[in-house]
Amino acid sequence: MPDSEQASDKKNVKADAIIQLIVFQLGDEEYGLRIEQVKEVTITPEIARMPKTPPFIKGIANLRGDIIAIVDLEERFGLRPAGQELPATSYTLAIEAKDYTIGIVVREVPQPLSIPVSIIEKAPDFIQDININDKYIEGIAKVNNRIIIVLDMLKLLTPSEIMQLQSN
Repeated sequence: MPDSEQASDKKNVKADAIIQLIVFQLGDEEYGLRIEQVKEVTITPEIARMPKTPPFIKGIANLRGDIIAIVDLEERFGLRPAGQELPATSYTLAIEAKDYTIGIVVREVPQPLSIPVSIIEKAPDFIQDININDKYIEGIAKVNNRIIIVLDMLKLLTPSEIMQLQSN
């Protein structure tokens, strides 16, 4: 009987899909994005400020010939300590959605991490930001002693914010 139990355990392990995350820090917390949502990671290019955009949209930048909006998630989520600015060298994750490409500014080099999809727990509803129509937190992954908040970047911006990006 133990042999059949071991066989079924092996099936469960094989069935558990592994996903790759790009993990980065915002404030003191770790966040992750599914690797397929990240087009590339680069040192943040020079940013040109745009008028009439929310404060968390830092402006636009030329990324390999494409003009993209640069978004500061620390500011968007209210995670930056007061008076602290981004360091002189920061990194940008280029995120490609169907209708737009944006750059997400982070302080340190993002790291890849492979985890089983089963360890991503659904985020409690009270954690979701009530100002955002869609729920952009995919879930929370516990990896050893780390807690990684997994974001769905395609749900981060509201429809009106997307319209602002497209009209610039």
